[in-house]
Amino acid sequence: MTRALCLAAQRGVDVRILTPGIPDKKLVYRMTRSYYAGLVRRGVRIYEYTPGFPHEKQVLCDGVAATVGTINFDFRSLYHHFENGVLLYRCPAIQDIEADFRKTFLVSQEVTEQYRTGLNAVVRVTQCLFRLFGPLM
Repeated sequence: MTRALCLAAQRGVDVRILTPGIPDKKLVYRMTRSYYAGLVRRGVRIYEYTPGFPHEKQVLCDGVAATVGTINFDFRSLYHHFENGVLLYRCPAIQDIEADFRKTFLVSQEVTEQYRTGLNAVVRVTQCLFRLFGPLM
């Protein structure tokens, strides 16, 4: 998934990821942030939703297709938990999803620039350790 997002961004696609700015689980929050630098260096823009904790899982593609569901975008959710999502294609609900995205990005903080520069060695080592346990979370 990371590779696909990076390749799309490098082709000029406006790839944006919205994550919670207020964590419900601090370890998962730190693990999520461990991926930011690699994504940002390849052109992906990262936003954190600061008013609260967004729990919806949505993807919007060119205002034509979208998915909405319970699926987290990680290995366990996609392959082990049998979570569900709905694929929408060329239907009016996609315009509502796009409008919701626009409003949400307005109240979110873009953190892309913070992760564009290199992180210190201690932070990088810690993030590598978090990633070892990622598939178990």
